[in-house]
Amino acid sequence: MSTERIDIAAVLKTTALFGALAAPELAVLAARMSRKRFAAGELLFSEGEPCNGLYTILRGRARIFKTSVNGREQVLSIEGSGGTVAELPVFDGGPYPASVVAVNPTEIAFISRRDFQAFCIEHPEVALKVLAVVGARLRQLVGIIEELSFTTIRQRLASTLLKLAQNEGTKTVDGIAFRLPASHQEMAHQLGTVRELISRNLARLQAEGLLEVNAREVVVKDLPGLAALLDQG
Repeated sequence: MSTERIDIAAVLKTTALFGALAAPELAVLAARMSRKRFAAGELLFSEGEPCNGLYTILRGRARIFKTSVNGREQVLSIEGSGGTVAELPVFDGGPYPASVVAVNPTEIAFISRRDFQAFCIEHPEVALKVLAVVGARLRQLVGIIEELSFTTIRQRLASTLLKLAQNEGTKTVDGIAFRLPASHQEMAHQLGTVRELISRNLARLQAEGLLEVNAREVVVKDLPGLAALLDQG
């Protein structure tokens, strides 16, 4: 991880919770925060632990996930710089509802539950922002439930590949090229399945001529054909 010291207030200005605050207010909030660093793969906290406070990611990425009784992970969100974690339990007093792990070397700014609640009393607009962020997370979770309930793994994978092609792809003579941002194992966590099925379905899509795969390099050769998979019953 870089040794460059990040200005906490500058990152807070980019967040959904604190972006509307004035510079003096951000400085006061930053002064109440402590810095913590986590290595790749290190847990920030585990599901069921008492909520001690709010985390704001300064750099790196953190994965929010649930784990089933058989050990399978379901990714709920991946947060990068400016993302916040644990908005709900910091208010309702309950335990952390999910686990959070550092995807890569990650630095966060932490504020205790008591200090954050006191700050919200002083700045009620922040509490309203928390409601908006929690509402957005709820909508995201509803979307995840719909996908897991009503689509196949093949369709969820096709949807992910289409989004990557549209948002990050580069047109080439062979098709739309992009690099998978995650390993097959990480994609499996995000799509609610296991690594073997991700690899198997990528191979199947390649055999059908819809795309070419070389490790994490992908070329979509038939974008309409890939999109048509989403409408299959």
